[in-house]
Amino acid sequence: MIKTAWPALLALSCLSAPAPLRAADTIVAADDGAIIVTARRRDEDALAVPLSLSVVGADLIAQAYTVNPQQLTLLVPALNYSSANPRNTALTIRGLGSSVVAVSQSNDGLEPGVSFYVDQVYHARPATAAFDFVDIERIEVLRGPQGTLFGKNTTAGAVHILSKPPSFTPEAQGELSLGERGFFQARAAVSAPLGDKLAFRLSGLVTRRDGIIRNVVTNENLNAIDNFALRGQLLAKPSERLSLRLIADYTRFDANCCTQVYLRVGTSLRATSRQYPALAAGRGYLPASFNPYDRVTNIDAAVGSFTNEGGVSLTGDWDLGFATLTSISAWRFWNWDAANDRDYTGLAIQLTQRIPSRQDQYSQEFRIASNGDGPISYVAGLYYFNQKITGRPISIYGPDGAYWLIGATTGANATPVPANLLDGYGQDGRTRFRTDSYAVFGEVDWKITPRLTLSGGLRYTYEDKSGNYDTTVSGGPVVTPQALINARLGVLRPQRYAAKSQEDNLSGRANLSWRFVDGFNLYAVFARGFKSGGLNMSGLPLDAQNKPVLATAVVRPELNTTYEAGLKGRLWDNRLSFAIDGYYTEVSNFQATIVDSSQTVALRGYLSNIPLVTARGFEADVTARPLPDLELRGSVAYADGRYSRYPAGPCPLEVQTAGTQACNLTGRSLAGLPRWAVTVGIDYQAPVSVLGGKPFLHADSNWRSGYNGDPSLSRFTYIDAYNLTNAALGLRFARGFEAAIFARNLFDANYIQNLTIQAGNSGLILGTPSEPRIIGGTFRARL
Repeated sequence: MIKTAWPALLALSCLSAPAPLRAADTIVAADDGAIIVTARRRDEDALAVPLSLSVVGADLIAQAYTVNPQQLTLLVPALNYSSANPRNTALTIRGLGSSVVAVSQSNDGLEPGVSFYVDQVYHARPATAAFDFVDIERIEVLRGPQGTLFGKNTTAGAVHILSKPPSFTPEAQGELSLGERGFFQARAAVSAPLGDKLAFRLSGLVTRRDGIIRNVVTNENLNAIDNFALRGQLLAKPSERLSLRLIADYTRFDANCCTQVYLRVGTSLRATSRQYPALAAGRGYLPASFNPYDRVTNIDAAVGSFTNEGGVSLTGDWDLGFATLTSISAWRFWNWDAANDRDYTGLAIQLTQRIPSRQDQYSQEFRIASNGDGPISYVAGLYYFNQKITGRPISIYGPDGAYWLIGATTGANATPVPANLLDGYGQDGRTRFRTDSYAVFGEVDWKITPRLTLSGGLRYTYEDKSGNYDTTVSGGPVVTPQALINARLGVLRPQRYAAKSQEDNLSGRANLSWRFVDGFNLYAVFARGFKSGGLNMSGLPLDAQNKPVLATAVVRPELNTTYEAGLKGRLWDNRLSFAIDGYYTEVSNFQATIVDSSQTVALRGYLSNIPLVTARGFEADVTARPLPDLELRGSVAYADGRYSRYPAGPCPLEVQTAGTQACNLTGRSLAGLPRWAVTVGIDYQAPVSVLGGKPFLHADSNWRSGYNGDPSLSRFTYIDAYNLTNAALGLRFARGFEAAIFARNLFDANYIQNLTIQAGNSGLILGTPSEPRIIGGTFRARL
């Protein structure tokens, strides 16, 4: 299907490339084409912002059926999204951040490199990025370090979701979509005044879809969607200079999700009897299909994801005349539980693996931003963030566990292994993680001349983290030979430890912006970013006395140095807008898995830091409006990310032996990063009337080149290039009514979203197949 879609993609990209600043989709001053954003924490024209950013507005969000970050990547190619399930979700920009394929987000002691904000409130857990958007005004995606402007550390970039505020003019809007595979989506919002100084807004969203993977044993449809989101707001304006905005929201995801299917089998240097073909044959097991796009499985354990999040925030803006003082107070929570079949087969290898979790966070930000357009402008702020996460890691193995994970014999004396050695053997535990973060930040702009501006900012951060990890093991048959006890402990071992870290950092940014002619802005950026360190909250390697090695508990901070230059402009009475930038980034102490024996009794893989990662590339965005009712969009992102120094990484499957090994991955490409990503789009409304309405067309198409889906960079974990195209055709009627037919995955493209190497390294590779084509209808109304 990629070959089928490429000609249309190329043809459209010749008309327009990349999509950055969409006047039709954001707050626009019609007389000069200005696109107002808050990327630098004050309202300003995006053309004047000397940073790389993309803006997606409310109209495009609705027309593209964009309701979550995964769908946002279709419109912003520099943004990458990976999710094996809502808990293990990660965003990366330019290949940087905490990718789910590189650093597991199930480790609660780590923080993301791409910050996720909703209405100026930082969401600490990447899992909250898996929820659906509701009632959005616009989305700003900023690339590169942003710590001098945002409350929390932001090294790789930031995604800022801004919802529509309450209105003092009554308004209401609703949308209903029905489609194949039981697809149902309803969105609604209503806003009105409650007097002269108070207004409210209430909005909600429901999304449901049947599962797309069928369990041929139970006849269940798995990987379904069942989302619900509700947001309520009050806006008070006791005076012209003071406004208070109170927001409360709740989101829920509850569905029989998520599993993966057979993708392929890789070979290793292990004994043939310990590789997947022999292991499966020994139990007479066959997968439900050898074709992942049949979307069938025969797993034997229950599957389900049960998660919710929500919170309350109060934002106050006080216009002091010379400046605006802002206060943002927020509390948020996140709950998670799931049922999984982590061996992904019909064999009873692992019966249960889950980590019920609860997170609570509190944040307070004070910020002051200058008003007016004088030669000096500034933003300065204070920030405090507190987070507590508790978890309960649970794992239980079944009657096929010993056969699959240990083998027929174990130990130097080849002690026979009972078939039921792991049957009922499991782990239970408690984890607790706490963070306190304090920061002061600020940035100053100096207009050296009316066209030349120099900007500089600094950020000081201090963080205090502590964690406790305590697990026990139990169950399984009683055994006395030490070889069998050791074999069982090699699968699951009790651990107890406590760790803490304290760190501080001074980072900053400098920009030079030159508006050499009206409508153009040439800029250069130097930035130093800081991603705080973390604690290993998923267990530690052991020393010679089988004690946790506390030296491996602390993961050091990442330091990001970025150089960037770009050009933005508007031409032909604002009918053409563009932005292009190039960048080079170095990240020292990049957080990743290493394989090492300097801290342990033998070679062990554990989360730590590698010396250096580099990324270089360019991005270009163009929006063209050759006709009043025609908009053409295009975006391209090229990224060359490398492990520049990675001397002791995990080995690819094809060179693995029975023992743990370290492999030099220096010079290899970053996992999870497509080198090329291209998006093109079109919106057209015909100047004729059909059945009383005006016909319109919307389409977006995204192509991403292939990349490796696992940090070991095995040739068996490569994900092929793919193209995804969505489209809608409909009629717009008077008084705000609209009816359309839509197609998601128009060309029914088959591709793999993410993959997993089965635990135990048998060679079995599992993958999450793409959502098949869904055709349906939508009705929208705005009053």
